Amino acid sequence: MRHCDQETWVLALLAVCVSIAAFLFYFDHRCILLYGDAVAHINIARRVFDSRTPGLLQLGTAWLPLPHLLMIPFLLFVSLWRSGVGGSVPSLAAYVIGTVGIFRLLRGALSFQAEPTLGGRLAAWLAALIYGANPNLIYLETTAMTESLYLCLFIWAIVFCYEWVQSVRTADFQIEASASRSLVKCGFCLAAAELTRYDGWFLGAAILSVALFATLREGRSSFRGGRERLRRDLRNCVLITAAAPVLWLAYNGIIYRNPLEFANGPYSARAIEQKTATPGFPPHPGSDHLRAAAEYFMKSAEFNLAEGQLEILWVVLAAVGTLLTLLLDIRLACLLLLWMPFPFYALSIAYGGVPLFVPGWWPFSYYNVRYGVQLLPAAAIFVALAIYFLATLARPIASKIALTVAGLAMVVGSYVWVWRAQPVCFREAWVNSRTRLALESELADRLRQLPPGSSILMYLGDHVGALQDAGIPLRRVINEGNHRTWKRPSDPDGLWERALADPSRYADYVVGMRGDPVWRAAQQQTLEAMAQIEVPGQPPATIYRTRHP
Repeated sequence: MRHCDQETWVLALLAVCVSIAAFLFYFDHRCILLYGDAVAHINIARRVFDSRTPGLLQLGTAWLPLPHLLMIPFLLFVSLWRSGVGGSVPSLAAYVIGTVGIFRLLRGALSFQAEPTLGGRLAAWLAALIYGANPNLIYLETTAMTESLYLCLFIWAIVFCYEWVQSVRTADFQIEASASRSLVKCGFCLAAAELTRYDGWFLGAAILSVALFATLREGRSSFRGGRERLRRDLRNCVLITAAAPVLWLAYNGIIYRNPLEFANGPYSARAIEQKTATPGFPPHPGSDHLRAAAEYFMKSAEFNLAEGQLEILWVVLAAVGTLLTLLLDIRLACLLLLWMPFPFYALSIAYGGVPLFVPGWWPFSYYNVRYGVQLLPAAAIFVALAIYFLATLARPIASKIALTVAGLAMVVGSYVWVWRAQPVCFREAWVNSRTRLALESELADRLRQLPPGSSILMYLGDHVGALQDAGIPLRRVINEGNHRTWKRPSDPDGLWERALADPSRYADYVVGMRGDPVWRAAQQQTLEAMAQIEVPGQPPATIYRTRHP
């Protein structure tokens, strides 16, 4: 085991080097804040302590809170906030831990309670290479997006679940303390995943179903003490896993008077879809059509793995690996949990108001293509297993070597091709950010010219990046987060509502984007416009003066 531990440390060191090198490259090219969602995540976390009304209520409801809470310690420093570095730190760490998790999962699966064979170790290294060297994940882990963190928690939840299931099978029903700890650790990983992305809720239900099945099956023939321990382990895991969604539902119920505010409120995916829908056309591809939704999601997964003709090869190998796993080693069936993102996103696209656009298919654009990276762990494990099983079945040693080299060549060739074409997640961020960044850059230049300490009224839902770029503390800005959300349908006495009703009384300057609540309030008050910024593809931004010097 000492040798295996050395392998883990070597892999972790390599992953750290890749993570840091990628971050320095994208940071130097000013690319870590291309995603508008990344900017929003950073400023939601910053608002918790830098706001007119600071506190945990600034976390909002549309996004789950854990990523923002993890960013807060790093965003206390103004330089890390303005540059976006503070939002990247949790993603960078999660990338390294997730890569190690993939290695541990497959190496342990192929050599449970035994020293790993050379073939098992090579398969684990190949899986770690597929995961850790993926160009799209490498870009995403340099940003404040949540994919890297969620994938890390997703992987480790399955690691601990698999280790518990195998311990139950092989311990003659005398469940050891280490096995119990594995299921508890699985529960904590699931709770954290559930507080990171809603995918985790679906995953939690699936893993708890597996744990329940294993408990019922093994508990029948177990002695009494073993049955009691199995039930206790399952109960603890259920309580830990269920705590996260229950707390989030309670938070929404208390603060917004609607436990499902995140699902059907004004900032939910469904509400945004209804606002942006074009009459006479489907809201997005796959809406109310499960098969089309599944095809779009699978296509996004292919784009996250390869470009061009190699895409189909990845799908075929992953399918072969899954089939061989079921035929040759049913003990590995727990690894099928890695495919959970497929039904979740197919259902979300079809019935949850979640749009996904891929280049080459209608409407020929980029939107949420990054969701396909959620199948990267499944691709890493099952492509490696396909090559492992095929090499095992091959008789001559030359055939085994040829298969291994061919698999490695496919991975390297695919990723080289992706780097040459630019990772699709990077292209998505770049295409969708150009006009937004141009507007925010010009607006930030104007905001820097305002008198130090002046107060501003501004809606932050779309262009908070301008304030971040200008280095203006959010506590100087009255925004939509400065009101009591539990006052429904509105809060006339809230700071936000009072400022909209009488901007000159509460703010020195007003910044409105055409069509947003602040712009409409400025039109009603006939405020003096002192500057207007127009960028093609973006609503014009106007700065109003409310008080004369």
